[in-house]
Amino acid sequence: MILLRRYGTLLALALIVLVFTIASPQAFGSTPNLINITQQMALLAIVAIGATLVMVLGEFDLSVSAVVSWAGIAAAALFAAGVAVPVVMIVVLVSAVAMGAISGFLVARFKVPSFIATLAFGTVIGGLTFWVSNGATMFSGIPAGFRDLGRGTLMGVPVPTLWLIGTAIVFWLLLDQTEFGRRLYAIGGNREAARLVGLPVRRDMVVAFALCAALAGLAGLLLTARLGSAHPTGGGGYLLQAYAAVFLGMTAFREGEPSVPGTLVGAAIIAVVSNGLTILGVPSFLQDLLTGAIILAAVLVRNFGRDGD
Repeated sequence: MILLRRYGTLLALALIVLVFTIASPQAFGSTPNLINITQQMALLAIVAIGATLVMVLGEFDLSVSAVVSWAGIAAAALFAAGVAVPVVMIVVLVSAVAMGAISGFLVARFKVPSFIATLAFGTVIGGLTFWVSNGATMFSGIPAGFRDLGRGTLMGVPVPTLWLIGTAIVFWLLLDQTEFGRRLYAIGGNREAARLVGLPVRRDMVVAFALCAALAGLAGLLLTARLGSAHPTGGGGYLLQAYAAVFLGMTAFREGEPSVPGTLVGAAIIAVVSNGLTILGVPSFLQDLLTGAIILAAVLVRNFGRDGD
């Protein structure tokens, strides 16, 4: 019981991997495919790590998928205008940070519920994205040097996986090893108490939302680099999966608290399930149903044995 309570999510991941390996040992269980899974989960996990920062505060950012789409379209538009790669990346990331900061300011300063503020502002971002792109896929002018940022391998490791590793290390250190991270957990635990002891609650909330959007922007850039094109709804699939990864992660390593290691486990479960079902030839209309069922089963395994009613 204690083992399930503490490590149930990890055991669920191991069980899922084992089932798919038995079902398709040559395809799923091969080393190249396992490496490929890390590449498939990279962008989702980067977005989910950003969502983790906001979830630590007990808030949600429903604009992350819109920011992913915006980053891709903005980058493609700038490339079409002949702007250099470093400038494009800086401009896009700064715009993403500004978008996140606006959402955070609405929530922290005006006490607008994060559901409403980020949903509304995400709609604004979506409209801006469609305006810039005219609702069409953009692919002209994207340089090969930029595409290399989202493709290929380095010493046998996919480049997107390297981006994920770097992001995970930086934000794990930020949350777990810095005063800023400890303040975020304190604010999420009791916002009024944090304010009364003098913590900069509003400022930290704005920074957390800004960092969340920055990671969504990074994911959008990497998605465009990998595909060599950008679509105004390209980030639409990341919102629910990112928060599913965070919620799964909250059942691992810590008791009900979001954390970067936990989010990585959650993203891995989602990626493994998607990859395994695809290899087994499960029709796409059934994959969502089975994915949801497997995620629910993973949570139930983790919660089995808890004291309760």
